[in-house]
Formats: sequence, structure tokens, C-alpha cells
Amino acid sequence: MKVLHGDVWTRRGMNLLWDGKALSALAEPQSVVSIRQFFAMIGNWPADLPCNEGKALVVAGLEGCLDIMKPGDAERWLDQHLGPAIDAFGRKYELGAALVFWMPTGKNRFRMNAASEAYSWLCSAPHGHERIEIGRILWAGAEADVRRIIDPKCANSDADGPAWIGLNLTRLS
Repeated sequence: MKVLHGDVWTRRGMNLLWDGKALSALAEPQSVVSIRQFFAMIGNWPADLPCNEGKALVVAGLEGCLDIMKPGDAERWLDQHLGPAIDAFGRKYELGAALVFWMPTGKNRFRMNAASEAYSWLCSAPHGHERIEIGRILWAGAEADVRRIIDPKCANSDADGPAWIGLNLTRLS
């Protein structure tokens, strides 16, 4: 498993974040956009992004979208709608910006297969026994390049412990 110490994730790549302190350091509440606003930006990307001095876009609502859909529907939506939107963001900003999805319960719901380093998302009730292969869909074969974001201020820097605050893939597309 790869880890990322430092804050490069705040300026580059696609990130899934669940640490409230890291979120508040990155974005003012009014600068966070909804998943609906994110989709509306496609083709009309701003020159300056609203977070981290124009270097990041923080999106809320992905977790809720996954929770209201059946797992198969969620996988299709990720593949057919969210993946292309992330690719569009990546084409616009290349390695010059960060796309951050706020996923408040992410730490408890992401699972990594240790043998393959594949990430899955644990579904909510009534589908709590199922998983969404989120890594395969969103990272399109680049799961081996995904790094766990480690909070450098945390005394316990264990990659499975309290310092683990998110996931980062430096390249977006």
C-alpha cells in the first residue's frame, strides 16, 4: 500500500477525503460545491477554482448519491456519469488542480483487498452486505497508484490508523 505524507493532494489529483480538520483547512464552507453543481460545471470550468487559493475544487454529495442507489445502479452511474466528469476536470486542469470529494464516513466504508490493492465501498442499508468496486471504476486500472493520504500532524502515522484521512490518485485521466 502506498502512502502520501504532505499536502500535495490539496493541489493535484483526485481525492476522496473524510477528515473534517483537513476539509476545513482546505475550503471555506461556502466554497464547497454540490455534486449537482460539479456536473453543471462541465464545459464551463472556472479559471480559478473556489478552494485552496484557486488550486482545488471540493465536492460534497457523492456519498449520498452512492447511498440512495442500488449497488449495480451506483456502479453504472459512477462509470457512465461521474468517471467522464472527472476525466473532463482532468483534461481542463491536468496536474494543476485538485478535485476533492468529501465523503464523511469514508474511513469506515472503504475497504482495500490487501492482495490486489483494490478498493471497494461498503454500501449502506438495505444493501449493507454488498460492495461497490469503486476503485476499479473510478481509477480505471490505476488502483496500484492510489495512495492513502496520511495526516503529517498525527502522532500515530499508521496507514490504517487515525492518520489515514483520505485517498489520492495524482493523475486524473
